[in-house]
Amino acid sequence: MSQTELCRVLLALALLLAAAHLTGRLFARFRQPPVVGEILGGLVLGPTVLGQLLPGVENWLFPAEGPVAFGPALVYQLGMLLLMFTAGVEMRTVFSRKDGRSVAVIAAAGMAVPFAIGLLAVEVVDTGDLVGPADDVTALTLVLACAIAVTSIPVISRIMLDVGIIRTRFAKVVLSVAVVEDVVLNVILSVALGMVAGAGSEGFGLAHTLGVGSANASAAYHSVASVVFFVVMTLVALAMRRLPRPARGGPDGAGSPLGAVAVRMAVLLAVAASCVYLGVAPMFGAFVVGLLSGMTGRTSGSEPLGQLRGFAAGFFIPVYFATVGLKLDLVHSFDLWFTVGFILVACLAKAASAYAGARLASRSKAESLDLAVALNARGGPGIVLATVSFDAGIVNASLFTTLILTAIVTSQIAGWWLERAVARGAFAAEGVPASRAGGADAGAGTKRPVDAASG
Repeated sequence: MSQTELCRVLLALALLLAAAHLTGRLFARFRQPPVVGEILGGLVLGPTVLGQLLPGVENWLFPAEGPVAFGPALVYQLGMLLLMFTAGVEMRTVFSRKDGRSVAVIAAAGMAVPFAIGLLAVEVVDTGDLVGPADDVTALTLVLACAIAVTSIPVISRIMLDVGIIRTRFAKVVLSVAVVEDVVLNVILSVALGMVAGAGSEGFGLAHTLGVGSANASAAYHSVASVVFFVVMTLVALAMRRLPRPARGGPDGAGSPLGAVAVRMAVLLAVAASCVYLGVAPMFGAFVVGLLSGMTGRTSGSEPLGQLRGFAAGFFIPVYFATVGLKLDLVHSFDLWFTVGFILVACLAKAASAYAGARLASRSKAESLDLAVALNARGGPGIVLATVSFDAGIVNASLFTTLILTAIVTSQIAGWWLERAVARGAFAAEGVPASRAGGADAGAGTKRPVDAASG
């Protein structure tokens, strides 16, 4: 890499980071999801704004390929892995045995019905206008079904923290349902990504070694690989839990905070690399590592984890979301009516099924409606789903734009609705006064589920 190229890479990263933090903080000040602001910061630097005003400058800073494009792309990939890792870690505190039946019923209804509607929708929609360069209709079908059924844990948890209801039973139910849904849907998404990756011509990976060639064999292989990976990682985590904790060493020792951060990053990267070889989506590997780390209680709330989360939330994750905005082209790749129709179908399918599940779980009509709207927020997971499927060539630029806007709009709706619910005293019976809408009291004694910057 020449000095000129290095200068361009560093300048591009600096602009992405600055734009993400400035717009993210602006949105947070107005009690809106910071992730939306971070995406907007990247949007301004991309083809939608800067590309229209100064196309030469935009192409010089953010070329589509070459050495200059590689630097931000690497940070973008690391940001996605760290986002999924931290999201997985924070899931350990959401489950409550008292709400086990409600969580199971709501998750089953809120996931199965929208997923089925997504599968049926492909039968009535011309996929030729949606499929990406990979030209895999089966993978596209799985992605669309997941996009309709997915729920955001980071965004909805941050919203509930801001409005002061994060410690309520309602919040526990919402987050528990979201965890169950996201684990299942991440397995399905991993299968879709593995099918496309296995179809490449580079001849890399275990599927290639085993001679997996046909579409049906590829689907079967990647389904089994994703499930087996999850089971093996679970067994390893349980075995690790029985090992004695390492003694705290000096500032640079293996037992020190810095050494522990290095170990966790090494494990995360090694598992992600293993996933690439196995045909399992690396983002799913990062999610599983974080989930099992949190469940075993060896990392959550620790100083090393706090340092890792802090740096990830300050640099890698904002650059990731800004790059998402950078990829959006609202001038050439935005179908207004399809986007409006998709958002309506997705919202109706998800909210109606979640509402029905809550009613089956003997929840009141008012609480069922609140649960339906909260679980309709797609946020970070919806954005990750869109970006990885777009990068893999499963969806085209137009559908990518639609999926990102769906995640943003549904998150905004959930935030607006829950603020109104608190204002009308919907959660006062759970020990949260309607007048408490965030602030210092709202977060006192509560561990923040995911940093604001992570969406």
